[in-house]
Amino acid sequence: MKKLPEVNVSFKELYGMLIAPTKAKLLWTGIELKVFNHLSEPKTAKDVAEKIGTHSVNTELFLEGLAACDLLEKKNGLYRNTPVTQEFLVEESPTYLGLVFADQFQKDYQVLNDLPRLVKKGPPTTLPETDMNSAEMCLKFTHSHASSERAGIAQQVAKIISGLPEFPSFGKMLDLGGGPGLIGIGAVAAHPNMNGVIFDRPAIVKVAETFIREYGMEDRVEVLGGDYKYDSIGNGYDLVLANDNLYYGKNDTDSIVKKIYEALNPAGVFISFHGGLTHERTKPDTMVLGMILDGLMGQGMLVDQGFIADSMLRVGFKSVRSCTLNTDWGPMDLDIGRKM
Repeated sequence: MKKLPEVNVSFKELYGMLIAPTKAKLLWTGIELKVFNHLSEPKTAKDVAEKIGTHSVNTELFLEGLAACDLLEKKNGLYRNTPVTQEFLVEESPTYLGLVFADQFQKDYQVLNDLPRLVKKGPPTTLPETDMNSAEMCLKFTHSHASSERAGIAQQVAKIISGLPEFPSFGKMLDLGGGPGLIGIGAVAAHPNMNGVIFDRPAIVKVAETFIREYGMEDRVEVLGGDYKYDSIGNGYDLVLANDNLYYGKNDTDSIVKKIYEALNPAGVFISFHGGLTHERTKPDTMVLGMILDGLMGQGMLVDQGFIADSMLRVGFKSVRSCTLNTDWGPMDLDIGRKM
């Protein structure tokens, strides 16, 4: 008699992967329809449908799906935002991440539809219009990245910088590739008299200037436009910060890190805050999955853990201390290089 197979593992995780796209689409649709804007206070599904102009029955099903994903709470027939959606998915919030998430979903969705062909044939022979390294793409995301920096990264990095033993003696810092500049602004604000420079492409530092004015830091923070691979980044810095941007020069990292070394004062400190791959480039999963689609398009950027720290030592930094920090975007490598 034939016996049923003995099963010692579960397919629960596999099924979870199959329904994950439904969760992502529910989230993206909630952002697109601005559902979360209307649920700071409890409302019925009918109320929501009237507010956003949608089909009443399907709106109720949709809201139940959002609640199943823990994006909404439902109690006594009324729906409202969770603390997380209230903080990050309501447009009036200063930490609104809807644009960041929607941009990523739309970009990734296009590539996912072409995934079998990319695996079979390789990346396209010409870069797409959405080349992530282009000035146009960098500028497009600068404003949305400002929200992600305000949503916790800027505060976390500023706390790390203010905890350095050298921090009280710092007089001038450089936020290299600083984008909207909120991380540099946060670091300067944590110090009683340190000044700062936000360096990025000319079009991007114009955006940074708007945030410098918004936070009233015109007297302490200035901008410098250029390309750090080719242009001068200035000198006389006690601190240089590079946050999640040195991947763009990964084929010439040593020359960029050497430029940073030479821009520092004798007792200067260089802080690198970047993702790094481990376990033969299969972990952390958030980093691998967050960048794998760009890699399949021929635009992969992530480096192995220790890549930047090793470069620091090669160009002359006397000591490098490294650790891994948990962030909402996943584990990040913190490398602190000291010139002497």
